Amino acid sequence: MLTGNCVVAQSGGPTAVINNSLGGVIEAALGSEAIKEVYGARHGVLGILREDFCDLRREDPASIQGLRYTPGAALGSCRYQLKNQEDYDRLLDIFRRYNIRYFFYIGGNDSMDTAAKVNRLALEEGYDLRVIGIPKTIDNDLPQTDHCPGYGSAAKYLATSVLEMGLDLKCIVTSTKVAIVETMGRNTGWLAAATALARRRPGDAPHYIYLPEVAFDMAAFLADVERAYRQYGTALVVVSEGLVDKNGNYVFNDAATVDVFGHQRLGGLGQFLLNKIERELNLKGRVILPATSQRSAMHLASRTDAEEAWAVGRVAVEAAVKGASGQMVAIRRLEGDTYQVTYELVDLDQVANKEKKLPRAWINEQGNDVTDHFINYVRPLIQGEVNIPFPNGLPAYVNLACHPVKDPD
Repeated sequence: MLTGNCVVAQSGGPTAVINNSLGGVIEAALGSEAIKEVYGARHGVLGILREDFCDLRREDPASIQGLRYTPGAALGSCRYQLKNQEDYDRLLDIFRRYNIRYFFYIGGNDSMDTAAKVNRLALEEGYDLRVIGIPKTIDNDLPQTDHCPGYGSAAKYLATSVLEMGLDLKCIVTSTKVAIVETMGRNTGWLAAATALARRRPGDAPHYIYLPEVAFDMAAFLADVERAYRQYGTALVVVSEGLVDKNGNYVFNDAATVDVFGHQRLGGLGQFLLNKIERELNLKGRVILPATSQRSAMHLASRTDAEEAWAVGRVAVEAAVKGASGQMVAIRRLEGDTYQVTYELVDLDQVANKEKKLPRAWINEQGNDVTDHFINYVRPLIQGEVNIPFPNGLPAYVNLACHPVKDPD
């Protein structure tokens, strides 16, 4: 049994349930004989480099349980790439000084890459450290796992929102009869596809869904919008922000900048498409941007998602104490008519900097909607609601006290 302290950190865009994974880590770590001190790094690996640690043993147990219904990243997140050998050397030196033997990193593709590199460094330097990645992303684009914690809640929120948007668009007698809903998702269409759940009967919104997995054709898109308008009197279409043309180039991207990991910043696609519709079809419309609401809407979170997020945090600690390192917790869906999952470990190198696309077989032949295969996949992920206290009419989200940790020197 490796005895020492642990540190947990959160990275990347928050989700409605990222704090559930944090709570699962804390709960399991506090109950482990191998783990002596439980630290939280404020703002991801930046917090480690800055030695900005919280003593999670001193937190009020009620606050830890409150993480089950609190969105955002309770420890603070970051988008920071360890830049050079100096960063890695400093990080490992800090681990040595604080006797950190367990590192749990909650994040997406880039975070899994960071965790993999830290694990390799510890092996090369002969430092006994166990590193486990904990999956988190609303984009649902991590490979080697059936789905990612955070996705089910974002899918539930978007499907509900599009259901409501469709009713709003249909009932108002105005000249504005077209709506373009632009979702997040970067280079994959999992989020946009989930809005298909909003349909309850033929003709319900969304009328069409466009995904990055299929090359976008402007002429076909305009024909689809006009067809929906002529047939239903309104046209509500959903587009994923990362649509690409037949050459693999983004259909629209006016933010010619990249983030610290080299990803192009996306935005403006919805307005670009609406301008085309108004000019070519002479139809008035609006663009709807769910923006960060799709990743922070705990009031519409999926209970299934929240419970699985807590579970992957617990499993990460239990696996590390048993000797696992350099791996990520993955969710496996069991076969059968009833939705059930189990948890496994996969190598971080199989996940880091890789993307899982929506299968082409789950998209219709025309490339403007999803099939029943996708509906059957996503529907179990949005089931149930999270019990949130609402004193005085608003949710009672918690904040961690984050008692500072003393420098061991």
